Order: sequence, then structure tokens, then C-alpha cells
Amino acid sequence: MTSTTPNVLWRGRALALLGIVLLAFSLRSAVASLSPLYTLIEKDFAVPAAVAGLIGTVPPLCFAVFGLTAAGIDRRLGVERTTLLALVVMSIGLATRALAPNAAGLLVGSAIIFAGVGVGNVMLPALAKRYFSDRLGLMTTVYTTTMALSSFTPPLVAVPIADAAGWRSSLGLWTVFAAAGVIPWIVILLRSRSAASADREVEGVSQRVFGRMWRLATPWALVVAFFASSTIAYVSFAWLPRILVDTAGVTPAVAGVMLSLFALMGLPASLIVPALVARTGMVMPLFAVASGCGIAGSLGLILAPAAAPWLWVTLLGTAPMLFPIVLVLVGLRSRGHDATVALSSFVQSLGYGATSVMPLSVGLLHDATDSWVGALALLCVMSVLAIPAGLVIARRKTVEQEWEQRHGSW
Repeated sequence: MTSTTPNVLWRGRALALLGIVLLAFSLRSAVASLSPLYTLIEKDFAVPAAVAGLIGTVPPLCFAVFGLTAAGIDRRLGVERTTLLALVVMSIGLATRALAPNAAGLLVGSAIIFAGVGVGNVMLPALAKRYFSDRLGLMTTVYTTTMALSSFTPPLVAVPIADAAGWRSSLGLWTVFAAAGVIPWIVILLRSRSAASADREVEGVSQRVFGRMWRLATPWALVVAFFASSTIAYVSFAWLPRILVDTAGVTPAVAGVMLSLFALMGLPASLIVPALVARTGMVMPLFAVASGCGIAGSLGLILAPAAAPWLWVTLLGTAPMLFPIVLVLVGLRSRGHDATVALSSFVQSLGYGATSVMPLSVGLLHDATDSWVGALALLCVMSVLAIPAGLVIARRKTVEQEWEQRHGSW
């Protein structure tokens, strides 16, 4: 699957396409389907605020920890088996959460889910590179768009489904997609046992390759961009409605709609950006747009929040377009499978690890200052950080080339 001549996207690889789409859908629907149901769940058992807060803040930490282990798992099992394992773990976690007898069960089920998601996050760019190297931009568009759709679909349907069939059915519904995602990878493994032996060829070098990422500029620049994008997204999902209510004077209902608008802004970026980067190599102009929009949206909420809150939210929601850019560049800035997996693991584990402390930090900062200015200034700083990172990433060098120029043979 390494031909550089573009082929029909699904020809000879329809199962891989289906498997990647179902994986991408499960990565975000698993995270977004719980929070709208807390009120209904509490009719059956109490969900303390501490547990709900922990469930809300644990995802990026789990993504970091288990994303860090993904390269090692891939080294031992191969990319297909690692993907299969991630989907099985997610399916078990989703079922466990839907059957939870109490708040502790919700937390345990969520932790299992996030462990699988952490590994699956790393596998997505590697799968796209492995099976669709000739259509990397298009394939990244497919799976990032799927992730965007599965981010805002569960909150829209969770409560109506729960009203009709109960909250357990609403939560359990998403198990179907993760379980269905297992099937294509089982069939692929049964059809081609050579995939496992091909992966074992990189067993001796993957750990060494991951270690090399710490000594190169491109991986660190990708980490900074990923961290900036994730921080803006997670802080906004955690605090933007309250920021808007306190500073712009909107109602909680309107603030909720504005948060949906923030999330919706990721959809056009997912549709356009990956293919644009892959076809034209355009990186710095897109970084400038994302950074400029993030700065403008943050400053607007600081200086004149009530003047045009819809505009400020739209601008701020454009900044996380850095996310699909980074994902497609993980494939474009690496040559071989081992480098792609190592780079994806390095970027996502460190990026999510740094992000995991940001929502809590923003809450503590607000409590200490009784103001949202510091939080919004932080989002502005995150947007500014993207500019120097973009300058490094815009250089059309793979990590292998960068290593060879600095240290000799790869």
C-alpha cells in the first residue's frame, strides 16, 4: 500500500476504509455521549460532582498515558492487531458504562473507554499512511470529518433516545459502532497473515525511533501545535458557556447553542484543510489563519464580550483547525511505518498530557482572580504559540531526513 500513484479510494481496500471510519467515529462518540445524560442518570443513582468532574477531565490524561504505550503495543502486535485491541477495549468500556449500577461503574467504564481511545488516536494516522499513502490528504479528511460529526451528534440525540428508551440504551447505542469496527480488522487479519510479519520487521527499531523524536525540532513543533489546539478546545468545552454567561450576559440556553457553534466550526476545517495541506503543502498560511482567529476571538471576549459574542465564538472555534493539520502532517512528515507510529504517539501523548492540566488550571485561575480575563488571555497565548511552531513544521522535511541531516544514517 505504498504506491504514490493515486488509486480509487476504496479499490482493494474497502475494508480498511470502513475500519478507519468506524474507528474514527467511535473515538469521539464515546467521549461526547455521557455528559448530556447526567440529569436522567441521577434519577437512578447519585453522580457526585467530583465523579462527574473526574470523568470530564480524565480523557486527555488517559489519551496521553495510553497514547504513549501505543507504539510499544504496535511494535509487538502490529498496527491491525493494535487497532483491533483498541476497538475491543472501547466496546467493553462502552458496555460497562451502559450497565453501570452506580457512579463508580460510570467512572470505571469511562476509564476503560478512554484507554482504548488513547491507543486508537495514535493508530489513525498510522492506518491512513499504511493503507492510503497515495490519498493521505483525502483519507485524513474522511476520518477527521467523521470525528467532527461524532463529536456533536451524540449530544444532539442522547436525551431524545434516553427519553424514548432509557439512558442505558442511549449510552449503549455507541457500543454498536465500536463493536462493528472490530469486524473489518478481523477480516483483514484473516485474509492477510503477512500483515503481522511485516509489522514484526520493525520490532527492533520502533523503540529506538521513538527515542529519536525527543531530539528533533519537527516533532516538538507538532507537539506545540497539538497542545495549543487541544487546550483551546478542552478549555472551551469546559468553561466557554460559563464565560459567556458571566461576561457577555447571555442566557445559559444561548451559551449552550454557542458552544455547539464552537464545535461546529471544526467541521469545515476537517473537510478542507487535510486535502489542502497534502496537495499544496500549504502550512504556514493555515497556521496564520488559525492563530489569528484564536487571538481575535480571545481578545474580543476580553475587550468587548457583549458586542458580538457570536462572532468571537466563531473566531475562537476556528483556531482548533490546527488539529486536522497536525494529523495529516504526522503522515507527511514521516516516511516509514515505524516513524509514523512513533511520531503520532510522541505528538499525541505529550500534547494531551500537557492539555490535561489546563481546564483545571483555568478553573483555579478564575477562583483566584474572580475574573475570566486570565483564562481568555491563556487562550490568546496558545494561539500565539502556533506561529513559531508553524514556521518549523512548514519546512518540508520528514523526521527521517531531519535526523539524517543532523546525526547521519537513519
